[in-house]
Amino acid sequence: MSGRWAGSNRRAELPADWQSRIRPFVLARDEHRCRNRIGRQVCGRRANQVDHIGDRDDHRPENLQALCEDCHNRKSSRQGNDARWAARMQRPAERHPGLL
Repeated sequence: MSGRWAGSNRRAELPADWQSRIRPFVLARDEHRCRNRIGRQVCGRRANQVDHIGDRDDHRPENLQALCEDCHNRKSSRQGNDARWAARMQRPAERHPGLL
């Protein structure tokens, strides 16, 4: 996936004031600097996106951080890959012994 909104319904799940209040607040609070940690260092590049640190439905400022586009795309890709692997690793349902 391209990391864009294409094919996603995520935007509809965000609060009505996401663009007008929440997103600008987080970017200003984080001084428009990417807060992603790479090893022991913070990326620090110019941030233009706001990311949920934990629960994607928790829109409180303490669960949000400013990220640059590259870091946000990498994080989203990693989360998607992790979810796909978790689904693959689940054990298939066993057939009932009486149906064999």
